[in-house]
Amino acid sequence: MSLNKRKELALLAKSIARELRKNSTKVEQIFWNFVRDRKLLGKKFLRQHPIFYDISEKESFFIADFYCHEKKLVVELDGEIHKYQLPKDNLRTEILNSLGLQVVRFKNNTVIYETNKIKEELTKLLTNSP
Repeated sequence: MSLNKRKELALLAKSIARELRKNSTKVEQIFWNFVRDRKLLGKKFLRQHPIFYDISEKESFFIADFYCHEKKLVVELDGEIHKYQLPKDNLRTEILNSLGLQVVRFKNNTVIYETNKIKEELTKLLTNSP
């Protein structure tokens, strides 16, 4: 891919991520409130973070709901729509894993009603991963 195309792709990803941050869901806001400002084990999380990949010489990107670069951890929050896109989500997870990233998915209801369970799971992941 040419440098101009990469730059265009990066600008597109940045623009989409910015819009997603402006229009975050209630569940994303709840999750963000307990990981922002290094509140969880002093680890920095980014929200709506673009992750670039290249498959068969075709560069593209995903926007991770939340990402901890230090631990290479992607956190995805799954609403009802994800029931109907399991193959797409599984492919996305495979691609992210191939980049050396660990992916954890939480259902929206778990984030809303079982915050302590989420914190416990994240604490395990953040302390056990390299």
